[in-house]
Amino acid sequence: MVDKWEIKRGLADAINDHDVHRMLDFFAEDAVFVSPVGLAEGHEQIAWFFEQFFKGFPDLHLAVWYEATDTDNPMMVEWTGTGTHTGPVLLPDGQELEATGRRITLRGTCASFVENGKIVTHREYFDQLELYTQLGLHLSRDESATAKPLLQRIARFGG
Repeated sequence: MVDKWEIKRGLADAINDHDVHRMLDFFAEDAVFVSPVGLAEGHEQIAWFFEQFFKGFPDLHLAVWYEATDTDNPMMVEWTGTGTHTGPVLLPDGQELEATGRRITLRGTCASFVENGKIVTHREYFDQLELYTQLGLHLSRDESATAKPLLQRIARFGG
């Protein structure tokens, strides 16, 4: 019987080594990877997701600082990710953010569901606003025609 925590820890090691092929060994062929920046289904899409992230942050490192070992499915950990933005990062609107040279420190958690010795579903949770703010991006006010009535109502109530 495979120790599920060995799988989870092995995945973390492969991520820190930026070894996409080794990472895929821990995922089922039809695994689903869910994160705040998107959904990836199957090895090809999961590999693409991580390759893009590693291009943007070639020194990305995850430090796992808590493992919820009282449960084994899902296996949950909390982590802190650090890295330097020295390559392009794909934004939610499909545009690329060119390298800013900024360092990031991002806190998150993830849950992995394992069946037959492979991760079938992996969910990452982190604050996108925290990430984008550290990269120098800011929220902008929507002044479009569809937003104006809502903005006017908010202004009336002191919002």
